[in-house]
Amino acid sequence: MPLLTLDSASLAFGHLPLFDGASLRIDAGERIALIGRNGSGKSSLLKAIAGELLLDGGTIWRAPGLRVSRLDQDVPLTGTRTVFEEVSMGLGELGALAAAYHRAVATLADSSGAEHDAALERLGDLQHQLEERDGWSLEQKAELVISRLSLPADRPVGELSGGWRRRALLGKALVSEPDLLLLDEPTNHLDIDAIRWLEEHLSTFAGALLFVTHDRAFLSRLALRIVELDRGTLSSWPGTYASYLEKKAAALENEARDLARLDKKLAQEEVWIRQGVKARRTRNEGRVKDLIALRATRAAYREQSGSVRMSIDGGESSGRVVFEAENVSKTFEGEPVISGFSQRILRGDRIGLIGPNGSGKTTLLRLLVGELEPDTGTIRRGTRLRVAYYDQQREQLNPDRTVADSVNEGNSTVIVNGQPRHIMGYLADFLFPRERALSPVKSLSGGERNRLLLARLFARPANVLVLDEPTNDLDIETLELLEELIGDFDGTVLLVSHDRVFLDRIVTSTLAFEGNGRVTEYVGGWHDYLRQTSSSRSSGLSAPKAAEPRTPSPEPLSPGKRKLSFKEQRELEALPERIAALETELATLRAESESSEFYKAGGDRIRAVLARIDDAARELESSVARWMELEERR
Repeated sequence: MPLLTLDSASLAFGHLPLFDGASLRIDAGERIALIGRNGSGKSSLLKAIAGELLLDGGTIWRAPGLRVSRLDQDVPLTGTRTVFEEVSMGLGELGALAAAYHRAVATLADSSGAEHDAALERLGDLQHQLEERDGWSLEQKAELVISRLSLPADRPVGELSGGWRRRALLGKALVSEPDLLLLDEPTNHLDIDAIRWLEEHLSTFAGALLFVTHDRAFLSRLALRIVELDRGTLSSWPGTYASYLEKKAAALENEARDLARLDKKLAQEEVWIRQGVKARRTRNEGRVKDLIALRATRAAYREQSGSVRMSIDGGESSGRVVFEAENVSKTFEGEPVISGFSQRILRGDRIGLIGPNGSGKTTLLRLLVGELEPDTGTIRRGTRLRVAYYDQQREQLNPDRTVADSVNEGNSTVIVNGQPRHIMGYLADFLFPRERALSPVKSLSGGERNRLLLARLFARPANVLVLDEPTNDLDIETLELLEELIGDFDGTVLLVSHDRVFLDRIVTSTLAFEGNGRVTEYVGGWHDYLRQTSSSRSSGLSAPKAAEPRTPSPEPLSPGKRKLSFKEQRELEALPERIAALETELATLRAESESSEFYKAGGDRIRAVLARIDDAARELESSVARWMELEERR
C-alpha cells in the first residue's frame, strides 16, 4: 500500500506551469531523488506533497495518519529558543520535555542559594517524567544529531548565521523520524564529514525519503529511484543515478528524432496550405484539420531548457610564483586557526581545501589574497596577479537592484576575452532572458542568485580563481559546466568545496585542515586524500607532516611506503576476483531493482535487495581502494 499518491497534479506560477498532469507514487522505505533545473518547480512540488501548498489541479492522497517532515531550502528560523530546544521540537511532546530538562541543567549550573534549590527540584521532577515515559532515548537521539551536525546546542537560533540555522532545521527534521521525510538540498552548508554521516544515517532510515540535491556523490550513494521534473512533466526512472544518466541520454536522442520528424511534416503541410488556386480547389477538410492539430502540438511543445554558456577571460599570465607563505599563523579569540603554515603555490596549481566548517579554510584564502594579515609569518604575492574571488557568504547583492545592474555596476557592456558584449547578451549566456535580467535581485531563487554571482565573477579578467563554496544551489547541469570551465582554465585555482565529485575532477592537490591550526598537503583530490590517510592508519604510519614550501620544480608527495608482506601479496592477488564478483552481483541486483516487476515482489524481498545493493556497493568501493593501495606499494 502506498504512503502517498499524486494524481494528475498541476501547479503554475506565471504563464508556464511548473508541472502539469504530474503523477507520483511513494511507497514505504523508498529512497527517491527529485532532480531538475533551477526554477523547474522541485521545491514547490515538495511543499505540495507536504500539504503546505495547494495544487491548481489534481489530487494528493495520503495514507491515514501519515507523518511528514520537510526541510525547506529557505531559512526563516528566528527566535530565542536554543538549538537544542529547536531540534527537540521534532520529537513532539517528549521533545518539549527533553528541551525543558536540558534548559534546567543549564539553569542549575548558573544558579545559587534558593534559586539553586528550586532549579534542583525542577530538574528532579523533569528527570522523573522522562524516566516514567522512556524519554531518555529521545533525548539522546537529539544529542547525537546535534553532535554529528556540530551544532552549538545552547546558542539561541536567532544568533546563528543562515547556514547554521539551516543545520538546526535539518536536525529537527531528522530526529522526528516521520513516515515520509522530504529534504530540499540537505547538504548545503555541511562539511564533508557531516555529509558522510548524513549519508549513513539516511541509508538506515526506516521511512520513505524524497530529496532534492545537487551533490552527485550524495545522490549516487542514496537514490534508488530518480524522479525528474523536466519542462513541466514528471517522469520516474527506477534504479540508480548512473542508470538514469544512460537512459536519459537515450530518451533525449529519441525525443530529438521525433521532434525533427514533426518539424519536417509541419513544414510540408505549411507549403501545401499556401499553394495557389489550383491547390485550394482540391483542398480537403481532413488535411486542414490535421494541419491545425500539428500547429497546436508544436506550439505546446516546450523546448528543453538551454545550457549556461560561461567563459573566463584569463588575461595575461601571472608570475611563476603566485603565493608563498612562510611559517604563517593566525589566532582568533585565543584559538589557533592557522599554525606554522608554509606553502609555495605556483602558476597552474589547482588546490582544494577541505576540513570541518570553522576549521580555517576561508581564513587561509583571505590571508593569501591580502584581506587578512597574519599574526606571525609572511606571505609574498607574485607579480601580475588578477584574482577573481568568489565567496558566497560575504558577496553582497543589493536586493533592490536589477540583475543587469548587479553585474557590471550599471554599465550596459562587459568586456569578455577582449571583446565588448551587451549586458543582455552576456546574461542570456547565464540563462537570464531579458525580462529576468530586468527583474530585481530579490525575486531570484537561490540557484539564480548563484548564477548571478558567477556572472559577476567572470565579467572581469582573472588569472587566479579563488572559489569558496561555489556549488551551493546550482543544478547538476550547471555544476558540470562549471567543472568543465575550470578544468580548461590555464591559471591557478584555489577551491573550497564540500562536493567530493567536484574536488576529484578539478584539483591536483589537497590541503586538509586537521585541527589545532595544522594544515597538511596530500596529492590528488578527495578520494586520493581518503586513500592516503586510510593507508597511513592501516599501516601504522602517522599522517604525513605539514607540507614544506615547494621549490619551483616540486616533487610529488607520497605517503610512506613499505614492502608487501606475504599475507598482503596473497590479498592483492585475490582482490581482482573479489572485485569482479562484486561487480557482477551488483549488476544483477540493480537489473532486478530496475525491472517493472520489482515493486510487485514482497516487502521482505524488496528490502533485502536494496540493502544488499548498499552493502555490495560499499564492499566494492572498499575493495577497489584496498587494491589501489596495495598495487601502489608493490
